[in-house]
Amino acid sequence: MKKLYIKNGLIKTMAGQEFMGYILIEGAKIAALGETIDLNVTEDAEVIDAGGALVLPGFIDAHCHVGIGEEIYRWEGEDFNEMTDPVTPDMRAIDGINPEDEGFRDARLGGVTAVFTVPGSANVIGGTGVVMKTAGEIVDKMIVRDPAGMKIAFGENPKMVYGEQKKMPMTRMGTAALLRQTLVDAQTYKDKLEQGEADPDKLPERDLGLEVLVKVLNREIPLRAHAHRADDIMTAIRIAREFNVDLVIEHCTEGHKIAEELAEQGYPAVVGPLLTNRSKVELKDKSFQTPGILAKAGVKVAIMTDHSVTPIEQLPLCAALACKAGMDEEDALRAITINAAEILGVSDRIGTLEVGKDADIVIWSEHPFTIKANPLYVIINGKIVKPEAI
Repeated sequence: MKKLYIKNGLIKTMAGQEFMGYILIEGAKIAALGETIDLNVTEDAEVIDAGGALVLPGFIDAHCHVGIGEEIYRWEGEDFNEMTDPVTPDMRAIDGINPEDEGFRDARLGGVTAVFTVPGSANVIGGTGVVMKTAGEIVDKMIVRDPAGMKIAFGENPKMVYGEQKKMPMTRMGTAALLRQTLVDAQTYKDKLEQGEADPDKLPERDLGLEVLVKVLNREIPLRAHAHRADDIMTAIRIAREFNVDLVIEHCTEGHKIAEELAEQGYPAVVGPLLTNRSKVELKDKSFQTPGILAKAGVKVAIMTDHSVTPIEQLPLCAALACKAGMDEEDALRAITINAAEILGVSDRIGTLEVGKDADIVIWSEHPFTIKANPLYVIINGKIVKPEAI
């Protein structure tokens, strides 16, 4: 088994420890780390001398479209919105991801080692997203979790897309009604499946869309709700409570207006994109203060780029600008490491530097929130992918 040994690093685990020391990687996993050097662990190991540089877990972009909304290409690589039907829960991001998208390379250049890539927000129900690594040649081998969430959307996008087609939804009421009815249909399908366990003659005809929505009803995966305006956020919460399902608020642009309510409700928020213009009305109150206000209120916060809205390599810059606007530095780091991993349901594998977790590690030239910072080494699954293999 291949070994990689990082020595003389200022190691910040994001699990409550910070020390000068070493990390031993065996295969794709972290085998040991600490302050006291065991000379035996260096046998047969490739050695990286960090020279006192900061060593952090790889960053995680908790909402983007890398691979499914490709760089360079227009319609040829735009595979994130199936705009022929407002309800498409059977769409799977994994089927549209191109691992050769330049966005994955850009992610690595920014120290981003894992992403949640997800269908877009044209549809009321858009399909399932995946958590995946940003290095690899075969999508199936890059996956950390699939499915990792069901994309739904409120606000301007669904009613704009289908209003132009003169079909439902043309209003926010229509969006909510379609979502509710589809979840009711999924409940009925679930009941029939349970009846079919006792009597096979009662099994329903297989429906791929309702099948995956049963995972939502069983709380195996959350709804990932695109919602910018405060009232749209509350509609998402209202429906999640009606059906007793898990929910993550995506974008949460006006979350600062209802921060205490969001904290009381207990739903996490993935905030952004913030490094962009106000391209539509529901972004009028966009602010870099939002993630900090939410975190201080007690909301679990991650920060997104929504790549390619904001280039994915700018994820650390987005977190830094949130700090500039008042977010605590530790909260900002958590927003792109452990918080993101916990929200995505993959904290058993990534998000911190701990024994047994995936060896996704970045050695930085300076603190990543400084403007001149660059990743000296990016390691994914125990393999160096920068600088040797950009």
